[in-house]
This record gives sequence, structure tokens and C-alpha cells, in this order.
Amino acid sequence: MSVAPPSASKSELAYEWLHEQIVSGGLAPGARLVLSQVADKLDVSVVPVREAVRRLEAEGLVTFEKNIGATVAGIDPTEYLYTMQTLSLVEGAATALSAPAVTAADIAAAREVNERMREFLAAGSGHSDPLHFDPVGFTALNREFHSVLFERCPNPHILDLVHRGWNRLNALRGSTFSYVPERASQSIEEHEGLLDLIEHGAPTSEIELAARRHRSATLTAYLAHTGENPGFPTL
Repeated sequence: MSVAPPSASKSELAYEWLHEQIVSGGLAPGARLVLSQVADKLDVSVVPVREAVRRLEAEGLVTFEKNIGATVAGIDPTEYLYTMQTLSLVEGAATALSAPAVTAADIAAAREVNERMREFLAAGSGHSDPLHFDPVGFTALNREFHSVLFERCPNPHILDLVHRGWNRLNALRGSTFSYVPERASQSIEEHEGLLDLIEHGAPTSEIELAARRHRSATLTAYLAHTGENPGFPTL
């Protein structure tokens, strides 16, 4: 006889499914979340779905609107800008602090990911639109690349802030490359420059500045494209 999973497990199931749907774009901003429909799809009661939705609301992924109910939250461009600026600072520091501990194997792994990014971009360029490619997939590879370079950071607090920044970007469901796809090829080349600095033992201050400028260049391209004026200078 099978035993039904406890309520907590059902709530986690509902949370993970909804979270993945929202982050991946399966549920677009503004989409209404009908709890009974989600419950039927996952074969659970409405109670764990409601708990999952409340958790997503606390994370800013879901909002409640009068006479509508739960809906997928929209993307806040200002929040995105602040997140990118903060990430450029903490990820730059984490990358610089990691550099002395980065091994030849790490460098090789990062280059392999960067080459996959190059191939990913080349595959997209075969489309009738030369800039047509999957920005979300490219962003996932981009995170994989940078993770190799910052994960050896000896300061756990800085590393935690980097992870929070990346997770916040995922929660915002925005990929800068969807707005400025031309940054993709530039980013790949900047990755090579950053790897060269680390491989040749450049001063940590130089590595940190290069990492910050790399992130800031993407933000600058986004600002130029959208015309947003967040009220702070880019780094």
C-alpha cells in the first residue's frame, strides 16, 4: 500500500513546480494562478498550493490583486538595475579573492564553458535573424562560467552575497542578453581576457576591476538600450 506524501512534501512539490514555471517563463508576468487548477495538475489539495503561493509571494515572485487573486509578479527594471550593480561589486571581489586558489583545471573548465557559449551563439547565428538565440540558455552557461572563477572565494559572506545576487537575477526572470543580444559575443571575449589575467597571476586589484567592468559593461548596454536612468553611475 502506497503512503501519501506528508503535507510539507506536497507544499514543496507545489513550490518547486511553480517556481520553475515562473523562472523559466512558462508562467509569464501577469499570469493568474488558479489554485484549484494547479492543485489538479499536481494531484494535490489546494492547501499545499496555497502555502507554496504564499512562499512565492514572500520572495516577490507572486502578487495578490484585488478581485483577481494570485498573479505572477512583473519584472521590476529598477530592482534589476540595483541587483546588477551590487553583483558587479561582490562578484568582482569574490573573483579576485578566488584567483590565487584557481587551479589549471579550473581554468581549463572555464575555457570549456566559454567555448560552449561560443558554439551556442554560433548555432543561433544560423537563424534568419543573426542575433536569434536563447538568452536564458546563454545566461545559464554564463553563470556556470563565472561560478568556476568565484566559488573558491575564501570569504563565505562575500560568496553568499554573490549567490544571492545570481538567485535574485533568476527571480527577476530577466536576461540582459534578451535585450542586448550583441553583448553575448563581447562577453565571451571579455571572459577570455579575465581568464588570461588569472592564469598569468595578475594583481588581484586588476582582476577585480576587470570582473567589475565586465559586469558593468552589460549593465551599461542594457541602460543604453532601454533608456533607463537609475540615478547612479555605472562602475
